[in-house]
Amino acid sequence: MIDLRLLRENPETVRASQRARGESESAVDALLAADESRRHAVAHFEGLRAEQKVLGKQVATAKGDEKAALLARTKDLSAEVKAADAAVTEAEAALRAAQFAIPNIVEGAPPGGEDDYIVIREVGEKQPEGPDHLAIAEKLGAIDMERGAKVSGSRFYFLTGPGALLQLALLQLGMNQAVEYGFTAMITPSLVKPESMEGTGFLGSHASEVYHLPADDLYLVGTSEVALAGYHRDEILDVSTPKRYAGWSSCYRREAGSYGKDTRGIIRVHQFDKVEMFSYVALEQAAEEHERLLAWEEELLAKLELSYRVIDVASGDLGSSAVRKFDCEAWVPSQQQYREVTSTSNCTTFQARRLNIRHRDAEGKTQPVATLNGTLATTRMLVPLLEQHQQPDGTVVVPKALRPFLGGRETL
Repeated sequence: MIDLRLLRENPETVRASQRARGESESAVDALLAADESRRHAVAHFEGLRAEQKVLGKQVATAKGDEKAALLARTKDLSAEVKAADAAVTEAEAALRAAQFAIPNIVEGAPPGGEDDYIVIREVGEKQPEGPDHLAIAEKLGAIDMERGAKVSGSRFYFLTGPGALLQLALLQLGMNQAVEYGFTAMITPSLVKPESMEGTGFLGSHASEVYHLPADDLYLVGTSEVALAGYHRDEILDVSTPKRYAGWSSCYRREAGSYGKDTRGIIRVHQFDKVEMFSYVALEQAAEEHERLLAWEEELLAKLELSYRVIDVASGDLGSSAVRKFDCEAWVPSQQQYREVTSTSNCTTFQARRLNIRHRDAEGKTQPVATLNGTLATTRMLVPLLEQHQQPDGTVVVPKALRPFLGGRETL
């Protein structure tokens, strides 16, 4: 959630961010009103409590009619204090709801919507059109969509034989690289409590994408970012050096609203696996850490010998927690276009405020930390791996960096 001090001192900054995202400015006015109501409720309650304390002292020394009058007032005041306390609780709940309705404040992202990204750079050559990843994989015995649908429904699949081994190699390569750079390897829960899902910003506009288990009130994560953010909920951290985790997990997404899109193959599916980088840093280090996460993503794509581009995502296409996001999109020859394979987001203090994760500044005062996330390796990378490295004879060349994880195999 956003900083209320920023809202009070410069509400126009928040309004401008809402406009840049294509969101309603009325939510800013609603939050200002909720903040004022809460402060008024607290002041009223504290005034009554102060009067209650004074009366308590007066009753102790009063006598006769004066004491009777004071006792009567004390009784009435007790009911008023109770009602005022309930009003504070109600006002705080309304304030929290109003805060949760406003996404993070955009910083540096280009204006516009989904198609208004800025291309930062392109790396590698665009290969000519050829068979798509599913045709290649089926010949290799690497992906079985038909039986995936039979067992689980549409947008499910089996990775079989070389497909399963290729994914394991890819994820192991990503995890090894993360560990080399000081990340702590983590295998995270796939089910999380509502506090973690809400705290990371996935129960707002993204709620329709999330699988919920009502009987247990647990959510299936769409990324290990959720579990890694919740890992330090209600803690004070030492971020004198960045605290970094690499989470390996299965991920689940309902893909609501994607009817008819990418129905062939494994580009847009309900379940996939991913190694996700997650960083806790001091706010003043967040922008620099964001660039580092992007560099590590590009390093892995270079190891996979893939052609790709990096884009600066426009403000109207950002998730609610992100102030800025960079996507790496690999070239998909069968579609003759780039498709997203990694993204990295700077969430500043937005998630940490919700999850109450803090650090101590140079003066010893507690401040919310900044959180950042970035995809390192994921199932979707199999698409450009198969298509960009296919050979005329139907085999697929294994990038050199992956070969140690495939027993030295040079081709599939």
